[in-house]
Amino acid sequence: MLRALVPWRARRRAGRRVPGAGGGGEGGARDRSVWTRGRVPAACAGVTAGLLVFHRAVPNAVGRLGSLLEVFLPWLGLAVVALSGVALLRRSATALVALLLPAAAWTYLFGGLLLPGGKPGAYDLVVVQHNVSDENPDPAGTALVLADAEPDLIALQELVSPALSAYERALAPAYPYHAVRGTVGLWSKHPLTGVRLLDVKPQGVAGPWSRGLRAVVRTPQGEIAAYVAHLPSVRVRASGLASSWRDESADLLGRAVAAEEVRTVILLGDLNGTVDDRGLAPLTSRMNVAERGFAFSFPAAFPLARIDQVMARSATVGHIRSLPATGSDHLPVAARITLR
Repeated sequence: MLRALVPWRARRRAGRRVPGAGGGGEGGARDRSVWTRGRVPAACAGVTAGLLVFHRAVPNAVGRLGSLLEVFLPWLGLAVVALSGVALLRRSATALVALLLPAAAWTYLFGGLLLPGGKPGAYDLVVVQHNVSDENPDPAGTALVLADAEPDLIALQELVSPALSAYERALAPAYPYHAVRGTVGLWSKHPLTGVRLLDVKPQGVAGPWSRGLRAVVRTPQGEIAAYVAHLPSVRVRASGLASSWRDESADLLGRAVAAEEVRTVILLGDLNGTVDDRGLAPLTSRMNVAERGFAFSFPAAFPLARIDQVMARSATVGHIRSLPATGSDHLPVAARITLR
């Protein structure tokens, strides 16, 4: 009876609680939920950070899963972006704080590649690397794209007849020196000496297989040993990454570089692996890789990884970039080299 006499507005005010007053207030529950919600994206952030920092710990024994992860390692940055969106939608402070870990790890590993390429002219050589494809319908046009970058050296793979003649004719005016061994070739503005076949053939490959050459380039800055190589392809299958031949060939190439007597070495090639892939460790452990630029080169239609590499010993590989598409399924890459 008395309840009916109390105005409804007064009853409504009396039913309100002061925010933060008492343990069961609505505001207190809201404050706590900012930290308690979003545990799943926070856990995913921790896993992403772990994969970035400890990718070498992922075993390669079964399906070469470690190498498969390392091929696409830079793309884990997209996971950080996606998880950030989830954390904001969930209004989870826990997830946002956890995302600092993978963000810092990605920045440490790849952030430097996003920096500017340095002062124009602050380098000694420009080199171009390109797998031209044995099915390229326009070798002459491809040669013009490569020459437009005005490199000192051009390394090509998958050279076959009659396309080889087209490359030789198109490049001859600007590159009077060249050497071809098997399906790989080197064009140079500077004289070449000591040209020889480089044996990087895995034991399991039958029949003729010539995919490497070595030459000495006489540059104004001194002699450079130039290596051109095309390592075996890898395949992604249901069982994992099939890369044993590539890994064996990389080991042979790494031993050749280690035995090279010329102090400065530049390696250009389709290595069918990224610089993070442990399968290329026989090379990356001995040589410097690009300091600036991602230059994804394969597949040309939607580049996901750079498997066309420029590495150097006793020299610095500065900025690396992709060139315009040609008739190949790879994009060409151009890099600046600073000699020491």
